[in-house]
Parts: sequence; structure tokens; C-alpha cells
Amino acid sequence: MSKNEINVIGAGLAGCEAAWQLAKVGFKVKLYEKKKKNKNEIQKLDTFCELVCSNTLRSISTQNAVGILKQELKLLNSFILECAYKTQIPSDDALAVDREKFSQLVENKIRNNSNIEVIEDEFLDLNNENVTLIATGPLCSEEFKFKIEQLLGKQKLFYLDASAPIIEKESIDFSKVYYQSRHKNDKSYICIPLNEEQFNNFHKELINAQKVEVKDFEKEIFFRGCQPIEQLARVSKKILLKSVMSPNGLTNSKGEIPFAVVQLRRDDALDNLYNIVGFQTNLTWKEQKRIFSMLPGLENAIFRRFGVMHKNNFINSPKILNKKLQMMRKKNIFFAGQITGVEGYIESFATGLVSAYGIISYLNQKKFINFPEESIIGSLVNYITNPNIKKLKPMKANMGLVEIDKKLIFNNKFEKNEFIYKEAIKKIKYFINSNK
Repeated sequence: MSKNEINVIGAGLAGCEAAWQLAKVGFKVKLYEKKKKNKNEIQKLDTFCELVCSNTLRSISTQNAVGILKQELKLLNSFILECAYKTQIPSDDALAVDREKFSQLVENKIRNNSNIEVIEDEFLDLNNENVTLIATGPLCSEEFKFKIEQLLGKQKLFYLDASAPIIEKESIDFSKVYYQSRHKNDKSYICIPLNEEQFNNFHKELINAQKVEVKDFEKEIFFRGCQPIEQLARVSKKILLKSVMSPNGLTNSKGEIPFAVVQLRRDDALDNLYNIVGFQTNLTWKEQKRIFSMLPGLENAIFRRFGVMHKNNFINSPKILNKKLQMMRKKNIFFAGQITGVEGYIESFATGLVSAYGIISYLNQKKFINFPEESIIGSLVNYITNPNIKKLKPMKANMGLVEIDKKLIFNNKFEKNEFIYKEAIKKIKYFINSNK
């Protein structure tokens, strides 16, 4: 095994974060990325860290877990988070980025790092004795899936994921829509108001629409946080009105509250593209064009990208990985990103950072200090490596994963969340000082 050479497979969020962190402390990294030779079914760009679903890294508020996680990652000097802030575009209280500028910035920095060698090919030698980080994401090639199956046995799971359509702003009829955000008055969201009749007609078309046939599955298994809009519609009208079509906080210029609202979120720095918030879908492209054009203001919408559904693979991490995100029975292999069972962009590169810490401690033969269980990043690692979990389900950062003293009493949710935030930051600062 060569201490001076580390293989990182996949130049996505997790792989690039890990490669950067390893290179920063002096290790030589070979970063393998095959997309220029052979893209997967949803990739469009040639550049690294392509955001194929939403363009937002979600809320920056420290009243929720993903906002706290951002603060933790700032303290930990996350490379990907820094790139995200440098390519940020307005998006209410969320951290949204211009997809292409973000991807280009990450790639430029990676390629200009003298400790990182980019290899435009697929790495398949998992019997290699060098330290290897598998960060291929949930959509690796069939050949690499086979290699993972050989490595792990049959402990591999899957679920279905989906992405939302993107529309050209110039094709929107602004006489029927208005700008409004749920948390502050800015122009990062366009609101499409619907009256009760329009909502009912839209719901009827959604539940009867033609879907793309899902192949290679015995049943449809959806990740809870990314269910197709048509699936939500089949559950009930109420669930739409309480989630992606909720009118709460979205009054028009007259102070009126519509029966339902569909939001469009800015998708690029030039303000030319908008995605339909929460409208992940598996409808055929023809049906997407027909049904989404029923929405007021979108009658002549030009779709830059239609929504798609794809198969996401992830490993049974609790049976396979320790808290370094290292294989328990093959010590030179590490995993990071969605393939470990975390869900979401920021969660993915957070695990890339964790795996880099794990690799550094392993190669330097130093005791690994676990990320604090009181932090969001530590709680995520605890979840995906918890040996008591019988069946792993993909998980986003959330307050429910954080360990807090059950004897503590809080007057309200705000007070509890503020306590979690302060404890997380305090513990992360102590963790950083302990690793110096």
C-alpha cells in the first residue's frame, strides 16, 4: 500500500470535497471521473459537481438542521461550501447557486491543485491495495455496480429519485404571476396563483397523467423527501396544499391569499431560468408539457429541461462502514456521498469531508476522533453507521438525529433548536482544536 497515493472515484460533491481536503494536507490524489467519456442517464455537463436536481443547498437558518450543518462546515473549511457561496444567487433564505458557474469553479480549482491528478476514465480495480475512496454517487455504471457487489456481497439497496423541470423566464406570462418569497420580499421566487377550480383541474390531470414506465423494479420505492408530484397528488389534495402548493406567506400585491400557489425558483445568475419548486416528476415529457402548461402564466412555457426519474443505489452502511466511513473488513476502502445513505447535496459533501478525516487518520496511523454526536455532521455519521439499524433508509440532516440530554426542558421549539445550534458549534470547535 502506498501512503503517497490515494484514489478518489468520482468528481461529484463528495469526491471533490474529499480530494481537496486530502490534497490540502499534502497527500497526492488521483481523482477519477469518466463523465467526459461516458455520462450517466441524467448528466448534462462535462464539468465536476454537476447539480442534477435542484440548484439549492437549502436553508441557511440555524433554526433547522441543514442551516446548522452549513455553519459547522464553514468552521471545518469545507471546499464545496466555499465554492457555493462564491457562486450564490438570490433565493430567499436558501443557499442557491448558478449550476454552471458553481460546477466550473469547482473544476477549475481542482484541476489547478498541484496535488490532484484528474484522470478522465473509470477506475475499476477495487482489489488495488492503495487507499481508495468510492464517491461515485448513486448512479454509477453497471460495470462499477458489479465491482461493488463483488466487494460487498448482496448488501446493496436502492430507491427512486426524481428531478423537476426548468423553464425559460422569457416564456412566462407575467400578467398572471407575481414575485413573493415565504421569508422575505425578494425577486428570487415567482408565484403562480391558482383558485380552487384551477387547483382541482390540475390535480385531476396529475393523477390521470401518463408516466414513464419504471423498469428493473418489482415496486416503486421513493425517497420521502423527493417524491414525484404525481405521487403526492395520488395520496391526497391536502398533502399538496400543505407542501409544494401551499399558499402560506405568499400573498399577492393586493394582500390576497390564493387557494394554492406553485413557486418557481431562480436557477441561474443571469436570471434566465427558473425551476418548478418541488415538482419532481416521472411523467412523460409530453404530459409534462401539457399539464404544467395548464398553470396560469405557463401556457406558452419553454422547457429548458423536463423532469426525470432515475434509480439511486446506496450501500447498507451500518453493516459495512465504521465512523471513518471506512469498510470494516477491507480497511483501505472508504465511501462517501449519497452512496452511503445520506440524502442531499450538503449531506453528500459533508460525508466527503468526514471520509477525508478518516483517511488522514488511517494513513498517519493516528487515533480517529469521532465527529461529535451533538453536531449535525456527527449525527448523520452516527445514523448511517448505526449497527442497530436493520434497514437503512436515505436520510437528510434533521434535528431528530441529534443526541441531547432527555432531562432538558425547553419552553418552545425555537429554544430547543437554538440550544442544538449552540451546542453543535461549541462541540465542532472543540473537535477542530483536538485535531490540530
